[in-house]
Amino acid sequence: MNSFIENQNWRYATKKFDSSKKIESQDIDILKEAVRLSTSSYGLQPYKIIIVENPDLRTSLQQAAWGQSQIVEASHLMIFANDVNFGPEGIDSYFKNVSETRNVTMESMSGYMNFMKGTIAAFTQEERNNWSAKQTYLALGNLLNAAAELKIDVTPMEGFKAEQVNEITGLDKLGYNATLLATLGYRHIEDATQHFAKVRKSNEELFITL
Repeated sequence: MNSFIENQNWRYATKKFDSSKKIESQDIDILKEAVRLSTSSYGLQPYKIIIVENPDLRTSLQQAAWGQSQIVEASHLMIFANDVNFGPEGIDSYFKNVSETRNVTMESMSGYMNFMKGTIAAFTQEERNNWSAKQTYLALGNLLNAAAELKIDVTPMEGFKAEQVNEITGLDKLGYNATLLATLGYRHIEDATQHFAKVRKSNEELFITL
């Protein structure tokens, strides 16, 4: 656990990446698995993660992200996108996966399945989208923690025009909406931010024990 805390102190939102350094494929596989294993509400994972490798596409996305250099300088770019109309079909797909993975019948899970469908059906469209968007932040948390363990830098970004990102990547046609961007790679020696002291609230200010 000491190493985990040390790595949390090591990580920061990298402002300048070394574009000459690329993340090895085996490390990308580890990060993908960390994201895949992330917690989510009911385990439903109502989102997609797009890994953008095409340099021309990343240049276009940079313009949708206020020109931030990390978009094109980082080794990898991930887009976290929530399902904008998650509903019964997604729940059916989840329980089919449960049935195959755990070797149980769909019928044996019908009560819980109908409960979940009723719960989500009661959401307004806005509530449903807010709910599914929040799930992407849980997945991002796993990415940040796993990357820190591998000494890979990650910069999470909310500063972008979602509609433009959706249009550039075709997410809008797939029924998804970009909620987060994450650039991954290795900090540049010239990034002065890496030497800044980490600023966080004290335990006394942050925590309340009841």
